[in-house]
Amino acid sequence: MTRILVTGATGNVGRPLVNRLLAEGHDVRALTRDPARAALPDGVEVVRGDLANPAGLFDGVTAAHLITFAGDPAAIAEAARGLTRVTLLQGSLTADPLEQALRAAGLRPTCLAPVEFMSNVLEWADSIKAEGVVRDGFAAMPSSMIHESDIADVAACALTQDGHQDKEYWLTGPEALTAPEKVAVLSKVLDREIRFEELTADQMVAVWTSWGFGEEDVAFMLQVRTDPPVQGRTVLPTVEEVTGHPARTFADWVQENAAAFR
Repeated sequence: MTRILVTGATGNVGRPLVNRLLAEGHDVRALTRDPARAALPDGVEVVRGDLANPAGLFDGVTAAHLITFAGDPAAIAEAARGLTRVTLLQGSLTADPLEQALRAAGLRPTCLAPVEFMSNVLEWADSIKAEGVVRDGFAAMPSSMIHESDIADVAACALTQDGHQDKEYWLTGPEALTAPEKVAVLSKVLDREIRFEELTADQMVAVWTSWGFGEEDVAFMLQVRTDPPVQGRTVLPTVEEVTGHPARTFADWVQENAAAFR
């Protein structure tokens, strides 16, 4: 048994990771800003806080799941010194300062590099419910999107088993689907007709801007939608190689989240 800190514990990856580790008999410390609303399982040590103030968060833990988009990298790495295993959920395509800081502190993180999350299609939920239509751009570009629980399963293996330190795992689902193909899966699983209407690149930029994204974020999203890394449109066997089970399909995800579209 190990005591494991999970940051981002109520997020799309953190929550299934907490559940899996707890089911396997590990002690779990879950970091969240609002414990009262966390709704995490009994038996989890729920801690209020965030990585902006890492002092004490790692006391008594042997491993930790970290995210790259919060806190000061040097302070986090210093607080994490001595951990036996660390997973790092990466959020960009470039070298990450937290990874560099962890290595400078003598740690050997397992870097998790997932492609598009299947949960991104929740952006379509309102228009599907109201109109039975999906409006999106870049219809010809496939995405090897991944189920968040598969990311959590890979993280759980790396946090509890030897042999994963210093590895970088690009994580994809078992199929590469274009936006119209995703809509076809939604239609089949939800048993309703859903139309796809393609938007131009300029229209997509206008949509993202209306959602409040700044120029830098819009430029990044435009890049990954028009020229994604090869892993983002290629099916890789990493999930099955690490966990021993096949990656979950998009149809699996839709079935689990059908209520969001009805």
